[in-house]
Amino acid sequence: MTMPVIFERSVPGRIASAPPAPDVPEAPMETIVGEEHLRETPPALPEVSELDLVRHYTRLSHRNYSVDAGFYPLGSCTMKYNPKVNEDAAGLAGFARLHPNTPAPLAQGALELLWRLEQMLCEISGMDRVTFQPAAGAHGEMTALMMIRAYLEDRGERRTRVIVPDSAHGTNPASAAMCGFEVTTVRSDARGNIDHAALRRAADGSVAALMLTNPNTLGLFEEGVCEVAEIVHNCGALMYLDGANFNAMLGITRPGDQGFDAMHINVHKTFGTPHGGGGPGAGPVAVKRLLEPYMPAPTVEREGDRFLLDGDRPKSIGRVRAFNGNFGIFVRAYAYLLAYGPLLRQVSEAAVLNANYLLALLRPHFDLPYDRRCMHEFVLSGRRQKEQYGIRTLEMAKRLLDYGFHAPTVYFPLSVSEAIMIEPTETESRQTLDEFADAMIRVAGECATDPETVRNAPHSTVVTRLDEVAASRKLNLRWAAGGRRGS
Repeated sequence: MTMPVIFERSVPGRIASAPPAPDVPEAPMETIVGEEHLRETPPALPEVSELDLVRHYTRLSHRNYSVDAGFYPLGSCTMKYNPKVNEDAAGLAGFARLHPNTPAPLAQGALELLWRLEQMLCEISGMDRVTFQPAAGAHGEMTALMMIRAYLEDRGERRTRVIVPDSAHGTNPASAAMCGFEVTTVRSDARGNIDHAALRRAADGSVAALMLTNPNTLGLFEEGVCEVAEIVHNCGALMYLDGANFNAMLGITRPGDQGFDAMHINVHKTFGTPHGGGGPGAGPVAVKRLLEPYMPAPTVEREGDRFLLDGDRPKSIGRVRAFNGNFGIFVRAYAYLLAYGPLLRQVSEAAVLNANYLLALLRPHFDLPYDRRCMHEFVLSGRRQKEQYGIRTLEMAKRLLDYGFHAPTVYFPLSVSEAIMIEPTETESRQTLDEFADAMIRVAGECATDPETVRNAPHSTVVTRLDEVAASRKLNLRWAAGGRRGS
């Protein structure tokens, strides 16, 4: 059904609500903002009734797929469990209306929350300090590398290279390059781990750090992580963990105990905040004591019963953001940890169990490049369907939409041909996992029996097959004044 844009529902003079009479003396707008700032003509806003307004946004919401609407198997830094009580906490007026420039003596509650959250993250990660400034995971990577560079330069060392395994997140090499490092890629071995022999050949006095994603993008835990740390430390470099997949090891093992010197934590994913194609993220960086002097300033400190912002840090890399990150995300993470802190190990174990259950159901129907027990996610390959029936992974993902499921991540990681990355997370029931597996198996079967149906999918969605390039490169959502749609 064609849905009109809200401008097409507009009728001059129609209103949705009338504001109450002012309870302060009225004043001409010219005296408030200055006549030179007034518009010459009214803005072209839609004029609609309350019903028109409500129905418009309700229709829009029904066209969105979300974690509240169905299973979300996307393998990515996207949390699929967003406790609603966390939203209530983040919406409390004392948090939501707090201006970021509020002086520390008048923001004690917010500073105490950050201080307490830092203690929690240190305990969970095995690190010593946390900076909350980075806005998201990739920003955290860059912040950590800046600290590592400052640490090395403070020791009089000029190191130019960062090692990044081919199973790392794609942002890792970009962050290293932005910090002025040359990137050296080390390939994975036959089991999906970093190749130790190749690592030894690459590790020398020019290396500043190794950036390791663990569990990696194949959903595999790095089996020799302590040996990797020993190789890296022996050449005088530091270990950095991309902690985007931290939700797979909570309460089971700690990166600080494995030999990592710094890590970022995607608290929006790990501790329940909507993200991925929507809300903001957060990427606090946890570090060992040797990197503490170089943390972004100011830091949150406690003196007795008072909390303060300490900007007197002469070796600090300075600010990486105007304020302490996206504060609302930290409120949600704090609420999550208060509720589930003692159960974090159970959270991770359920996520790993769900992923392995789903993998066992799908293994006979797709290729599995690394046949190992997975962590919170796993990567299949659609190579069999492509070679035998000419059906690409993208087309199978589109066909899943007809069965009512959001598509998994496809074509990532790049090291797997026709990759299909699936992450079910810990809160999905066995019934939901069975339903999704049944849909995947049916699609795999259709590749042999009815390939044209798969090739031209989706068939049941409001918008069917898009021109992917035009949709991403030529997107224009503006409404053209005069009653014409934007092109």
